[in-house]
Amino acid sequence: MKKVRFPDALVLIFGLVVLTQLLSYVIPAGQYERKVVEINGVERNLVVPGTYQPLPTVEEDPENGVSPLPWWGIFTSIPKGMEGAGDVIFFVLLIGGAIGVVKATGALDAVILLAVRRFSGNPITLVVGLTALFAMGSAVIGIAEEYLVFLPLIVSMCLALKLDAMVAMGTICIGYSVGYGFATLNPFTVLIAQGIAGLPPASGQWYRWCLMLPGLAIGIHHLMRYAKKVHQDPSASLVKDVDYSEGFTMPEDVPLTGSRKLVLLALVASVIMFVVGIKRWDWYLTELAALFVGLGLLSGIVARLSPNKIASEFCTGASELAGMAIIIGVARTIEVVMDEALIKDTIVHAIEGTIQGLGAHLTAVAMLAVQSLTNLFIPSGSGQAYVTMPLLAPLADLTGVSKQVAVLAYQFGDGFTNIIVPTNAVIMGMLVMAKVSYQKWLRFLLPFFVKIYLLATIALVIAVAIGYE
Repeated sequence: MKKVRFPDALVLIFGLVVLTQLLSYVIPAGQYERKVVEINGVERNLVVPGTYQPLPTVEEDPENGVSPLPWWGIFTSIPKGMEGAGDVIFFVLLIGGAIGVVKATGALDAVILLAVRRFSGNPITLVVGLTALFAMGSAVIGIAEEYLVFLPLIVSMCLALKLDAMVAMGTICIGYSVGYGFATLNPFTVLIAQGIAGLPPASGQWYRWCLMLPGLAIGIHHLMRYAKKVHQDPSASLVKDVDYSEGFTMPEDVPLTGSRKLVLLALVASVIMFVVGIKRWDWYLTELAALFVGLGLLSGIVARLSPNKIASEFCTGASELAGMAIIIGVARTIEVVMDEALIKDTIVHAIEGTIQGLGAHLTAVAMLAVQSLTNLFIPSGSGQAYVTMPLLAPLADLTGVSKQVAVLAYQFGDGFTNIIVPTNAVIMGMLVMAKVSYQKWLRFLLPFFVKIYLLATIALVIAVAIGYE
C-alpha cells in the first residue's frame, strides 16, 4: 500500500488561498466602520462595534455594488501578497544569510565544544544552560530552523555525557518552544503580528519577560527529571533500543580562537543593539535587517573568510530560509483575497456572533484554541500571523479584548504547538536525524505540553484582568 503523505505547508496555504476565493462567492461582502484612536500616544485604527453593514452586490446596485472576484484572481493575488509581505520576506532572507556567515566562522561550534569540556562532570547544568540559551535565541532574534544544524552535535554531546538523544531533542525543542511562545522581540512572530494589529513594535514586552521565567522553569524541570533518570539508569531511556554507534561523534577540535571570540562578541553586541534600537529609536525590519547584514559581513572579515566564501555562505544561509519566505508571501495572499472580496469583516462579524456572551476572559482563551488549531495546518509562525491576525485584531476590538492579548494568544498557539504538530517540517526532520520516533516524542513531551498550556491559559486570563496593552 502506498504511504499517504501529509501535504506540505505551502500546499496547505495555497489550498487556503483557493478556499478563500471560493468562499468569496458564498460569503456576502460587508464592512464595519472604523475610527482612528490615540492610545498611549500611538494612533490605532479600531473597529467600531455594532456598525457592521452588508454591502450590495453588483446585481443589486450596478454602480456601487461589489463585483465577484474573477477566477484568475487566485493567481494575480499571489504576486500582490508577495509584494505586501515584501519587507518581511527580504528581512527573513537577509537574516538567514547573516546567520549563515556566522555559522561558517566556527564560533558557535567552538563555544559548544568548550561548554562540553567545562561541564563534562556536571551534564545537567550544561543541559539547563543550553536550554535557556536556545530559549533566549528564539525569544529575542527568532532562531528556529537554524537549530537543526546543531542537533547532531548536541546528540553527540549528550551521548558523551551518558544522557540520550531524547535529552538532546528536548534541550533544543523545549528551549525554542518556550522562546517562541513567550517571545519578547522575535521579529518573525511578535513584530509581524503587532504590525498587523497596529501596535507599536515590541510593545508590552514586560509581561512576556515575566512569563518567560515560569515558562522556562516548567521546561527545564521537565527536562531535568528525565535527564537525571537516564543519567542514573540508562535503561530508563525512551530510546535505549536505538543504535547510535554511527553518525554521532563529536566534531574535531574547534578552538575558541581570538577571532571567534570577536565574532561571538559581535553577535552579542548585535542582539543588544537590536533591543535598544527597537526601544529607543523605533527601529523596525529595515534597520534590523541592516544590522544583521553588517554582523554577517563583520563576522566574515574578522574570521578572515574570503569575499567569495562570505558571499557563498550568505547565499546558503538565505536559501535555507527561502521556503519560509515564500510561505510568508503566499499566506499574505489570503488577506489580499479577503480584502479584495470585502469578506473579512463578514467573517469577523460571524465569529463575534459565535463567541458573543463568553466574556473577555473566555474569548481570549478561545483565541488560543483557534490559533493552536490553525498551527496544525500552518506551522510557519510568520505565515500564521498573516492568516489569523487580520481576523483576531478586529475581533479583539469587538469583544473587549485588547489587541495585545490577541497577539499573546497568537504567540502561545504558535510557539507551544510547534514542537508537537506533525506538519512542522523542522521538528519531523529533527526526529529523523535524532532517530526518535514520533510516538516516543509525544510520550516524552505531553506532560510538559499540558503544563505549559495551563500556564498560557492562566496568563491570558490575567492579561485580560489587568488590562494588558
